[in-house]
Amino acid sequence: MSLRIVVCVKYVPDASGDRRFAEDLTVDREDVDGLLSELDEYAVEQALRIAEASDGAEVTVLTVGPEDAREAVAKGLRMGADRGVHVEDEAVHGSDVMGTSLVLARAVEKAGFDLVVCGMASTDGVMGVLPAVLAERLGVAQLTLLSEVSVGGGVVRGRRDGDRAAEVLEASLPAVVSVTDQSGEARYPSFKGIMAAKKKPVVSWDLDDLGIDGGDVGVAGAWTVVDAAAGRPARGAGVVVTDDGEGGRQLAGYLAERKFI
Repeated sequence: MSLRIVVCVKYVPDASGDRRFAEDLTVDREDVDGLLSELDEYAVEQALRIAEASDGAEVTVLTVGPEDAREAVAKGLRMGADRGVHVEDEAVHGSDVMGTSLVLARAVEKAGFDLVVCGMASTDGVMGVLPAVLAERLGVAQLTLLSEVSVGGGVVRGRRDGDRAAEVLEASLPAVVSVTDQSGEARYPSFKGIMAAKKKPVVSWDLDDLGIDGGDVGVAGAWTVVDAAAGRPARGAGVVVTDDGEGGRQLAGYLAERKFI
């Protein structure tokens, strides 16, 4: 039986754009350009490398989000994934990590999996806990924040780099892993890959397909709530220190006054 790899990816607001909250205090995803989260590109890359090193592996790119989120799946297919899954349902709007992980878990189970690969965090929420919560919901082992990952003999192995040491970890499949931005640069889609992606299958599911009640996800089912949000204040003018021989003393005094030193 071939290795079934599912990569969870997210369509996020472009960090270079004017990101803001909508009136309901959820992230505004309609009035800003979006793209496949850069950190999730590393997950797609590692899934493809594992597939290339395996005999007959299949890579599925999975995302949850509105219609535009389909572009995140398309990017993964252009990179080389075999098929895509897009979960789209209005009730998902405003889901936090608990609701999102529920939807992803049901979708992963429906798609079929041996290995789930995630990025280390999303570039909009930046919580970084979804892989762990997803593994808990699926009832499988988790290896998170890996800078290296490989699969062989029914076992996934990886290296997690710390400040003072590196850990070598392994777990039996099925499992969930997350990879860092040190795991290897993501490939650029080739012209051949772009053309081939147009013929690759992409299925669309809603909450009914996954057997999920709308009240368990979205704003209604969120465990966390944003009470208020305000725009970042305009950057004020800095302090100019003119060095007339006492510049060092002035700088030290400025830092000491603000308790930086």
